[in-house]
Amino acid sequence: MSSELIPEYAVSHEKAKSFYERYERKEELQHQTHYCPGCGHGQVHKMLAKAIDELGTQDRTVLIAPVGCSVFTYYYFDVGNIQAAHGRAPAVATAVKRSRPESIVVSYQGDGDLAAIGSAEILHAANRGEHITVIFVNNAVYSMTGGQVAPTTLIGQKSTTTPDGRTAANEGYPLHVSELLATLEAPVYIERVGLGDNKQIAQAARAIRRGVENQARGLGFSLIEVLSPCPTIWKMTPVEAQHWVRDVMEKTFPLGVFKDRTKEAEARPLPEPGPALNELPGILGIADEDLPEGNAHAMEHAAEGVDLRVRVAGFGGQGVLLLGEVLAEAGLDAGLEVSWLPSYGPEMRSGTSNCHVRLSSRTIDSPLVTLPDVLVAMNEPSLRKFDLSVRPGGWMIYNGDTFPADCVREDVHVLALPFTRVGDELGDARATNMVMLGALLEIAGVLPEASIDAALRRLVKNPKWVALDERALARGRELYRESCQEVCHEG
Repeated sequence: MSSELIPEYAVSHEKAKSFYERYERKEELQHQTHYCPGCGHGQVHKMLAKAIDELGTQDRTVLIAPVGCSVFTYYYFDVGNIQAAHGRAPAVATAVKRSRPESIVVSYQGDGDLAAIGSAEILHAANRGEHITVIFVNNAVYSMTGGQVAPTTLIGQKSTTTPDGRTAANEGYPLHVSELLATLEAPVYIERVGLGDNKQIAQAARAIRRGVENQARGLGFSLIEVLSPCPTIWKMTPVEAQHWVRDVMEKTFPLGVFKDRTKEAEARPLPEPGPALNELPGILGIADEDLPEGNAHAMEHAAEGVDLRVRVAGFGGQGVLLLGEVLAEAGLDAGLEVSWLPSYGPEMRSGTSNCHVRLSSRTIDSPLVTLPDVLVAMNEPSLRKFDLSVRPGGWMIYNGDTFPADCVREDVHVLALPFTRVGDELGDARATNMVMLGALLEIAGVLPEASIDAALRRLVKNPKWVALDERALARGRELYRESCQEVCHEG
């Protein structure tokens, strides 16, 4: 029936504003989620989004998602999103809440994450009474990785690693997280709810809202454990899985409130804002002459409009990470916001190695460099791995006599030179990284030489190497200028 024929009507249910309008996971599946039919995550997501909407906290909510099916939250929630390493969400949530106390920080975790590798993290976060809200989705199994036994797997429950069923003698008893944390003094609110029927679902929604509201009121640590169906791994239909939560899981994990101090708990006042950066030397009793060489007052004179994104890649042992460190340290000395993110294999030498470096005059949102302005490729495999990622108009600095013809792009600049040979001519081939850094610095033009020199001296302790690296940096700058002259001459 058309709404025009209804004199008065109101929308009773709609998609929460805390969700993205479209899910950008796949272009052809923007109306779908990652979750299997009957999965409890979708229900819990809707409950959390509704609570955020009702409490008006969307613009200050930060959602922490670790590894597991929980990781997909950042595809759906239009809030601040941070992914944490497996089990480490409470530690990340602690850092976010302490650094941004006005935020509403929610750690969203599964049982394989929170109750196993993350058991120490959640225990100590609860014991400290961190002002965070934890949503603990318990489906009694490792779902994402194929259905292995989890700390919460029931006695007798079959899994890929307990094909005959879990036994107390071999795998121990199911871990009762809510009961365990309720023995601590600091937590304010701990409740276990389920998704076994409509009545349970309604109570789960109330508990999740209360957990978020407790934090908005500044009351302290809250944890809501949600018994959730997993039809695919349990090998059940969605209806059977929901009934299993109510009829089987609840016998091992009884529902209820295990701790509630919300009536007597007092709101903790927000901490006083920290001192400004230019006040720190005085507070620490550091005179200007004690500051690092190069730019004692650079914080006040940092370059405006800087946003340089660099990817450095090569083999282990080529100085890839040191190149990035010197660049980042120099940016810090120059008063810029910086990030340096290394990535390397376990090998001491000859393994792959790369790092992401960002220098910016504004706050850096992510240390990842997916579209570098400059790619420094110290060998051909690294060039071929990352060449297509360089943004149009960017640069590729390549350590080779000639640039591979099949890697040529018309929309980027290229500087290909035998940098290793140049380093060897200067005295040691290991100075290759500094020759390439010199060329990069000349191309970027965002850092004063004094900051580079100060960073180099802080990171390289041997005076012999400092002298060699300084010559290498100068030679790299010269090589870039010479290449420009050659292009101009040819033109």
